[in-house]
Amino acid sequence: MTHEQLIKEETGKAFVILPAIVQVHNRLMGGMSNYTYVMKIKARHYTFRIPGKNAEKFVDRKVEKHNIELIKDLHLNNKTLYLDLDKGYKIAEYIEGQPLSELDPLDYLLDASITLHMIHESGLKSDYDYDPLGRLRLYEEHTYEFDHVHSDRYYALKDRFMALTDRYMDPEQLTLCHGDSQVSNFVITPENEMKLMDWEFAGNNDPFYDIACFGNSNFDHALALLPVYLGREATVEEYNKLYFFRAFQCLQWHNVALYKEFIGLSIELGVDFMFVSNLYLDKAERFLDSIK
Repeated sequence: MTHEQLIKEETGKAFVILPAIVQVHNRLMGGMSNYTYVMKIKARHYTFRIPGKNAEKFVDRKVEKHNIELIKDLHLNNKTLYLDLDKGYKIAEYIEGQPLSELDPLDYLLDASITLHMIHESGLKSDYDYDPLGRLRLYEEHTYEFDHVHSDRYYALKDRFMALTDRYMDPEQLTLCHGDSQVSNFVITPENEMKLMDWEFAGNNDPFYDIACFGNSNFDHALALLPVYLGREATVEEYNKLYFFRAFQCLQWHNVALYKEFIGLSIELGVDFMFVSNLYLDKAERFLDSIK
């Protein structure tokens, strides 16, 4: 079944309408894990998300649903109309706009800072912590399903990271965080409002995690955002903490890339995930080396 057929059928069942009246338009780019399409029903536009292969290994849809409900009054996300907890299909209202990845993120640092402060200082508390260390163990276990033994280099880098956890991970600092605040998830509407999409990885976490995510494609963006977020020049230790959380993210996504290689997505998607996994180790080493 093609994605278009799937979207028509699932939307027909969710909205109790004839699949034939669902018009599937373009796919939205910006992520490697999901397929998100714009569709039209009569005069209204919606998005339909199809999770990537074995996405349930990394995202708990019950947690996602809880967090989407939790943050709805912040009016940052597009309104979710349907979420299949088993298959992960999601239908939401479409918000017209441009992803920050198609603009210059450095022009929107204040907007991004205000948006993240809105989340972090909302007083909202999720029922679920992001739990970076527990999540890293879980992601490692997924690669063990293929009898994978991590390289000596990975364990050496992980040991360096773990030696810093008491210094930079404080349970008292946990607030609600987006968890995937890379620039492609920020959208600027025609009214010049900033929205923040895709809350799959939300949970209670350290706010520096979200700032580090902002540098996913270019870490200079995170370095530029930090003093704007703080409202002053950052200290050496604050920059160190930013490097620390970005190093963690690279170790985390190294495991995800390995898993994608093992389940055949390199061939299916035409992306060399083994190369990507090693690239993440290079980055993790660079960020750890940057900590003074």
